[in-house]
Amino acid sequence: MPMIDIKNVSKWYGQFQVLTDCTTKVEKGEVVVVCGPSGSGKSTLMNILGALDRPSGGAYTFEGDDVGAFSDDEQAEFRNHRIGFIFQSFQLLPRLSALQNVELPMVYGGLHLL
Repeated sequence: MPMIDIKNVSKWYGQFQVLTDCTTKVEKGEVVVVCGPSGSGKSTLMNILGALDRPSGGAYTFEGDDVGAFSDDEQAEFRNHRIGFIFQSFQLLPRLSALQNVELPMVYGGLHLL
């Protein structure tokens, strides 16, 4: 079973379609790069994968669980315990190092750090 499986995922904002039938699988341990020109839907796809947004159509499963069907509370739990999402330049705490900023969600999630 793939870790991430998206099938025919699309996203609409009103009458504007941002993603069209996006399909791929990511196996555990794989490294994937999402690239494309500005406005091509990269951030929208990442927001769906990070459970910050929902697809308008298609299916997104993570380790067999249908993330698109999660309630708001289940999505928050998913973000807290099962997937990491680090913003490029958003909400970083200037008094912490880069590593400490990355570790902070794990601290709040109750994970023990080495």
